[in-house]
Amino acid sequence: MKTSVFLYPWDVNGDPAAARRIADLGVGQVTLAAAYHSTRALTPRHPHHRIVTAAHAAALYPVDRRHWHGRVPAPYPAGDWAPGDAYGEAAAALADAGLDVHTWVVLAHNSRLGAEHPDTSVVNAYGDRYPWAPCIAQPATRAYLVDLAAEAATRPGARGTELESLGWYGLAHLHAHDKIAGVTLGDAGQYLMSLCFCLSCRDGYGRQGLDPDELARAVRVALEPVWRGEACDDGWASVEKLLGADRAGATRVHRDTTAQSLQEEAVAAVRAAAPADTAFQVLLHADPVPYHCGANAGVDPAHILSVADGVVVPCTGGAGLLPPFAEQGRGVIAANLTIVTGMGGSPATLAADARAARAAGATELRLYHAGLASDADLAAVTRGLTQVP
Repeated sequence: MKTSVFLYPWDVNGDPAAARRIADLGVGQVTLAAAYHSTRALTPRHPHHRIVTAAHAAALYPVDRRHWHGRVPAPYPAGDWAPGDAYGEAAAALADAGLDVHTWVVLAHNSRLGAEHPDTSVVNAYGDRYPWAPCIAQPATRAYLVDLAAEAATRPGARGTELESLGWYGLAHLHAHDKIAGVTLGDAGQYLMSLCFCLSCRDGYGRQGLDPDELARAVRVALEPVWRGEACDDGWASVEKLLGADRAGATRVHRDTTAQSLQEEAVAAVRAAAPADTAFQVLLHADPVPYHCGANAGVDPAHILSVADGVVVPCTGGAGLLPPFAEQGRGVIAANLTIVTGMGGSPATLAADARAARAAGATELRLYHAGLASDADLAAVTRGLTQVP
């Protein structure tokens, strides 16, 4: 199976051995971050550092200043963790080692944007803002996401892109020293706590015949038993039970149409910006449950595979999310497996996990994350890939 590993530019730049090390794993492709959120990352083999702290979401290449001048939102430049054209430098080294390079672009996930421009953020039914989650219903934010996707995805020499967080982001987020696990929300609670009540979303609910103030009150009432520690049924049926089927369905119409139109616009913009003489591949990190939020955007499988060339699907812990995409009978279905033992991955079972993913409909593999993995993890990946036809 065609296999790609995820990398950051700082995994490669300043380490002359990095590109060859990645090629020797037995992979043919690298998915290299071109625009990424804040992170603290281990670099266990780099000759000059062990920890990289990316203080905020940033473009890891020089943006087109004329295009972005005076715009809000706009991409932030990286600091000393990715100076200059960090993406371009790393991509060139990887290409010289014989690897195809695809861009990795994180979109609707930006804590600095929310901190500096609070009005861009998702607002929950209690009035709390989520600075990490730009609201994708807002026109200026949508324009920013579409233009960032086109610019970051089509860096020189890239053969394709993988777009992460191209949809709704909500409550679930590892934010700083996270302290929100004291109450079990489940799917239904996560959905209710992720409904946005910014001005754009209030208008959107109104177009669906909902009174946004009444909806917010209904959400708060529905969540009261959860705060008392009472478990609720999981899944969409529980949302309908808590809000009422008509009201819940109307929120989905607003959110689904907003996300789908953004995905259509962003993919079209990437294709328009890509070199005309290349078969530029556009994949989305995706979850087949449309009302889910997060880095793997909740999508309708039939819709997204009519828009993009394929999807990257989280499969650490099992391949259960693959069949709804595979059943569409088209597109790239890439199973994303974590290979970092310390992050819950299982590189030792890579061959078996790959076979299970193939049986569930996967056509390719993605391995997260070759820069973060230990030497022992990478050795297990090399062994495993020799057993994956």
